[in-house]
Amino acid sequence: MASRQRTPEQILASDRRDRDASLFGQGVASDEQHTALRGSVRLLGRLLGEALERHEGAALLELVETVRRLARQDSGGDELTTVLDDVDPETAVVLARAFTAYFQLANIAEQLHRWRELTTGVDGPLAQTIGRVAEALEAGDLDPETLTSVLSRLEYRPVFTAHPTESSRRSVMRLLRKVAETLAATLDDERVAAARRSDDRRLAELVDLLWQTDELRIVKPEPQDEARTAVYYLRSISSEVVPELLEELDQQLRGIGVELPATARPLRFGTWAGGDRDGNPNVTPAVTEQIQHLQHLAGLDELIGAVDELLTEMTATTRVVTASDALLASLEADAEALPITWSTIRRLNAEEPYRLKLSFVRVRLQRTRDRLVNGTAHEPGRDYAAMSELVDDLVLVRDSMLAAGDHLTADGAILRVIRTAVTFGAALATMDVREHSAKHHDALAELFGRLGELETPYEELDRPDRIALLRQEMTSRRPLTGAGVAAAADGDLGDAARASLALLTTIRDALDAYGPDVIETYIVSMTHDVDDLFAVVVLAREVGLVDPGTEESGARARIGFAPLFETVAELEAAGPLLESLLSDPSYRRIVAARGDVQEIMLGYSDSSKDAGIAASQWQIHRAQRSLRDIAREHGVTLRLFHGRGGSVGRGGGPTAEAIKSQPHGSLDGPIKITEQGEVISDKYALPGLGRHNLESALAAVLEASALQRRSQLPQDLLDGWNATMDLVAANGQDTYRALVRDDALVPFFVSATPVDELGKMNIGSRPAKRPGGAGGLEDLRAIPWVFGWTQSRIILPGWFGVGSGLAAAFDDGRADTLRQMYESWAFFRTFLSNVEMTLAKTDLDIAATYVDALVPEDARWLFERIRDEHARTVEQVLRVTGEKSLLESAPVLRRTLELRDSYLTPLHALQVSLLRRTRDTDADDPALQRALLLTINGIAAGLRNTG
Repeated sequence: MASRQRTPEQILASDRRDRDASLFGQGVASDEQHTALRGSVRLLGRLLGEALERHEGAALLELVETVRRLARQDSGGDELTTVLDDVDPETAVVLARAFTAYFQLANIAEQLHRWRELTTGVDGPLAQTIGRVAEALEAGDLDPETLTSVLSRLEYRPVFTAHPTESSRRSVMRLLRKVAETLAATLDDERVAAARRSDDRRLAELVDLLWQTDELRIVKPEPQDEARTAVYYLRSISSEVVPELLEELDQQLRGIGVELPATARPLRFGTWAGGDRDGNPNVTPAVTEQIQHLQHLAGLDELIGAVDELLTEMTATTRVVTASDALLASLEADAEALPITWSTIRRLNAEEPYRLKLSFVRVRLQRTRDRLVNGTAHEPGRDYAAMSELVDDLVLVRDSMLAAGDHLTADGAILRVIRTAVTFGAALATMDVREHSAKHHDALAELFGRLGELETPYEELDRPDRIALLRQEMTSRRPLTGAGVAAAADGDLGDAARASLALLTTIRDALDAYGPDVIETYIVSMTHDVDDLFAVVVLAREVGLVDPGTEESGARARIGFAPLFETVAELEAAGPLLESLLSDPSYRRIVAARGDVQEIMLGYSDSSKDAGIAASQWQIHRAQRSLRDIAREHGVTLRLFHGRGGSVGRGGGPTAEAIKSQPHGSLDGPIKITEQGEVISDKYALPGLGRHNLESALAAVLEASALQRRSQLPQDLLDGWNATMDLVAANGQDTYRALVRDDALVPFFVSATPVDELGKMNIGSRPAKRPGGAGGLEDLRAIPWVFGWTQSRIILPGWFGVGSGLAAAFDDGRADTLRQMYESWAFFRTFLSNVEMTLAKTDLDIAATYVDALVPEDARWLFERIRDEHARTVEQVLRVTGEKSLLESAPVLRRTLELRDSYLTPLHALQVSLLRRTRDTDADDPALQRALLLTINGIAAGLRNTG
């Protein structure tokens, strides 16, 4: 079928229609929906007030209302300051808790209503995307073979990280989910009166329990605690979200004549909890081992539960259906391997072959769990060595149904369980391991020093010589550790070598114990050149994880290796580095052994902190283009891993829009994206909202992979857009760096924000600052950098420099180009929309209260510089969008922020008062400190963005 040719004008018009239909561009809810949300918030607010009065007394409730009224009247004027300064620490704790609890309840109500709005009367994202795929097939713009090929590689993998950006405890999140479930019941107009009375009482009870629950963690969480939080969400997603979501994908594809194989894996989950060692001394090999164990016990519990449920339905009898010979033969083998189980089930279920088989499956799963608990050996036929064996058993049941013509049951519950088992396995999520590149070079310096064969010590080699040495070493088969790792570990290995080899040995042991999917990728942070990858390959060879082999024999690689490009300079060098990597025969064989897939991780946080958001976002976009082209030349599938944070300053924003705004052709099936902190709870606290978020992202991955494989616009038009974005990014970077490299910036930041106090919050196991630094900006991690600015409502990382960049482009006569870019270029539109949202959350009047109260007078001049750039950025953004005010096209978000501000303003005022009081005294007042930390928690909840 011939493809219809479209003019650039038609393409741009189509892009505009897509923009208007997008989640961010739509942003419109009916007045009725908004009224319903406000009604729910008022109800929860009233119940909270009643709880506060019951537990703290009427005077405290009156004080809360007084503070809120004064804040609304004068936004932190003298009268409010006087009231708050007179509050004793214990009362300040109650005030902070009251406003924090309000935001927690408002958030959960908003999530509930957002889900109800998104799922009312419209086709879901998958149906819309499949519709566009069908149109492309009909028009000849997409051929069936390409679609089949894309689907075979399709994989959206959200990766739950352990970064400290979630300030709420898991206990609080569980209560809030129950609040949402009960609130949803109260919104059902068809509930009988008795049920409504019960719901009302239950809602009051839950709000009261929330008030009685401590919002702050008593102790700093350990990596195991972070892993339990990830497992909490993963278990909910595996049972309540994924089965129906993948069934929807299957049904939509069938509607256009495409089959999704039962064992396809279009959705998968990852985790960094227990694997992210970069800068976190608490993640040891022993901890990694413990968390693998924890994940597998939880995952097996989920699978056992799913099979239990399946057993209640698989009641087909041989009096009606015919079981396949293969299934009957497997039952004979099962009976021989598990005779006690057979003797128990055969009397009641002898004529129910599917139930018989699933009973054996259940016992094998239980025995697998018992084996892990007791540390006993695998018994073939009696437990499962790998989840592929479980999937084979389940597929055997389904194949028997299909052979007998029972398609309805074959495509029902049994298929849902197969897809769940394929998606999650026994571990629920695949763990990534991340380590700093310097650690591997330190280890190799010790190993080469131990051999004593280098004329110039390893640590003194310049980079080209080091690359040459490691390239040669990868072709060698000798062990650097001499008698072997085990023997050398007790001998004269140094600390660095022992640590790296212990980690790699732990990875090998986990693969042996649990199967090939438990750890898949070793990420090397601060990758500067190919030697940073070659170094870890050489170390992995020492423990038997890889064997680069020869051209004749090929390679063996049990894990893959991924560079992490974090700064603008590293992103600029990403393409040439990938070219050097794939041009090395030994490394290329390793990639071939991994299915010709090369993973690349792109860091948003440090690049933004280094050069500002405009330069960071643009350089990441440019790097993807270069990486895409080089991977194609080498016949390699590129799996990009986007290290996005929750806030815009760290790459945050709507996930589906971000996926569709990537360069054409850079997404060819698989993609990984980090989910951090408050983003996880915001997306997955409610199953319905989790379903919508996963469906939107999965649909975006399919659309980008199948329909955005090549650009359809003329090169001269794209060249104009690129040159304009170059200008915006360069001027934005200059403006940003001029600020952050000013010696006055760090003292201003520390004074005007509670960044130093963040270290006292028990919100993550990883230190806020890099070890061994001098205490400057370069030593501060990106998360507290964003967290601090957000608390004081300056939110500088999400917008600073953008105004200067846009102004430079306007001054250069590019006004029409900028507006065309916003109308028709997904990358630029998404970038500017996220900046606009951040500008709307920024409140420099509130920020001024921090500056006036906390910043030394001789340093306050820097705030005027910030004000000037903020005004410039608002002006220039509106100039591009053509709107009269921020978020004019997103009234739902605008009204939500306005609603929150009436409660945020008093919380900010209280935080300023407490910061001033704690900094004015050397005395350690636990109540005062607790009150301050509660304000940090509350503001984070109110803004829904921390780091």
